[in-house]
Amino acid sequence: MRTRLTRRNFAQAAGAAVITASTPILDASAQATVPAANTGRGFPEGFLWGTATASYQIEGAVTEDGRGPSIWDVFSHTRGNTRDGATGDVADDHYHRYKSDIQLMKALGAKVYRFSVAWPRVFPSGVGTPNPKGLDFYDRLVDELLANGIDPYMTLYHWDLPQALQDRWGGWESRDTSRAFADYAGYVAAKLTDRVKHLFTLNELTVIVDLGYGSGVFAPGLKLPPEQLYQTRHNVLIGHGLGVQAIRAQAQAGTKVGIAENTAIAIPIIETPEDIAAARVAMREMNAGYLTAILEGRYTDAYLATAGANAPKFTSEDMKAISSPLDFVGINVYAPNAYVRSIDAAPGYLSIPFPASFPHMESKWLRIGPETLYWAPRHLAEIWGVKDIYITENGASAADVPADDGMVYDTDRIMYLRNYLANLQRATTEGVPVKGYFLWSLLDNFEWADGYNNRFGLYHVDYATQKRTAKLSASFYRAVMAANQVV
Repeated sequence: MRTRLTRRNFAQAAGAAVITASTPILDASAQATVPAANTGRGFPEGFLWGTATASYQIEGAVTEDGRGPSIWDVFSHTRGNTRDGATGDVADDHYHRYKSDIQLMKALGAKVYRFSVAWPRVFPSGVGTPNPKGLDFYDRLVDELLANGIDPYMTLYHWDLPQALQDRWGGWESRDTSRAFADYAGYVAAKLTDRVKHLFTLNELTVIVDLGYGSGVFAPGLKLPPEQLYQTRHNVLIGHGLGVQAIRAQAQAGTKVGIAENTAIAIPIIETPEDIAAARVAMREMNAGYLTAILEGRYTDAYLATAGANAPKFTSEDMKAISSPLDFVGINVYAPNAYVRSIDAAPGYLSIPFPASFPHMESKWLRIGPETLYWAPRHLAEIWGVKDIYITENGASAADVPADDGMVYDTDRIMYLRNYLANLQRATTEGVPVKGYFLWSLLDNFEWADGYNNRFGLYHVDYATQKRTAKLSASFYRAVMAANQVV
C-alpha cells in the first residue's frame, strides 16, 4: 500500500528538512528523516545527487587577482544586451563566499557539485603565462568541497571565453582558439586531477555557437553568415576533441572525461514502437551538428546535404579528434524540443507544432515536459550505446518573490522537479545507465541575457545584501536526496 503524504505528515516525515520562516537557511547539523518507503519510486543504490553552477553566473570579482576580461564581461556591459543592463560583476559574490556556499550544499545533503573554471582567471589572455592566483581559487574550492564530503565535478568551459581571444582570432571562428582551449584544459587537468576525477570539456555547444555566433543574443553577440557559422561549429567540436586528448595526456591516473551538452530532445507523441523509432531518428538528426558528430565521428548525410555549399571544411583527422572516446556523457535537460510521430515519407518522422497554450516556466523557452527526463537519457543509451550518463543540469525558473514571512513558497518548482524526477526514476528502473543528477541551480544567479529576473536557485539570493535563504524547494530536494527516491 502506498503511503499518502499529506502536507502535515510530509512535514513530520521530513523532520528538520522542512523550512519555516524561523529557519531561513537549512541547518547542516540537522539530520533529515527519510520518508516512509515508497515502493517503485527509488533510484539505484549509489545514485549521485548534487547541484550545479557556472563561474560567470555566480563568482563576481571580475577584476580581482589578475582575472582577465571575458566575452561576457564585454557583452553584458554593452547597452541593450542584457535585461536591465545586468552584468556578472558581482553576481553572487561566490568568489569571496565559497566556504559558506559549500555549507549550503552540505546542509542539503549534496554529495557532488558541478562547477566551472573561468578560463580568463587561469589564463587572463587566453594563452601564454598562467595566473597562479586564478588557479589558486579553484584549488581552495576543491579542497573545501572535499573537506565537507562533496565530490567535485569540474567543467572547463561554460561560455566565458577570454576576450583577448575574441579580439585576436575572432574567438571560436578560428582553430587557434580550439588549440588554445586544449592547452588550457591540459594545464588545469595537470594541476587539479590529483583531487578532481571527473572533468567536462565544454558546456552546451549549441549555445556557444548558435546563440553566440548565430543569433547574437549571447556573447560575443555575432550574427555570422551560414558558411562561417558552420565552420565555427566545427571549430568548437575540434576544441572539445583536442581538449579530451590534452586532458588524457596530462591528467593523473583515474581521471574521467566527458562533455555536458544540451541535446535537442525528440519525444514520441504516443508510445507506439513506430513513434518511438521515429523519435530516435529525429533525435539523431536534431543533434547532427554536435553530439551525433562527437559520438559517431561523422556528420550525417542529411546534415551535410542541408548545409550544402556552407558545409564545414574538415578532414578525417578532424573527425577522429572530435570523436575521441569519452568516459561519460552529461546532458542538460529542461524542455522538449519536439514531439514527433512516425510517417512513411522521408525523413520518417513529423514534428508536431507546440500549441500556444503549451505550459512553460518563468523563462519562456522552458516548456514543461516532464517526460523529457525519461526520453533524453533513454535515447542516448539506445542510439549511441552510452554506458555512463549524468543529468548535468535540470531545473526550473520562477519569479520566487518572498512572502510576508520571508519564505519563498516555490510550489511551482517542486511540482516541476517531482514530475521530472519521476520520469528519470522510470528511466533508471528500466536500466538506463544514469549515474547522477545535478540540479540547476544551487543559488539564484546571473541568468545571462535575462539578467537577474529569472531565478533557478534552491536558495534565494537578495542581491543587495547577498543574503541566502532556503526556498521550500530546498526542503523538497533535501528529502529526495536523503530518501534516494521521489517524495
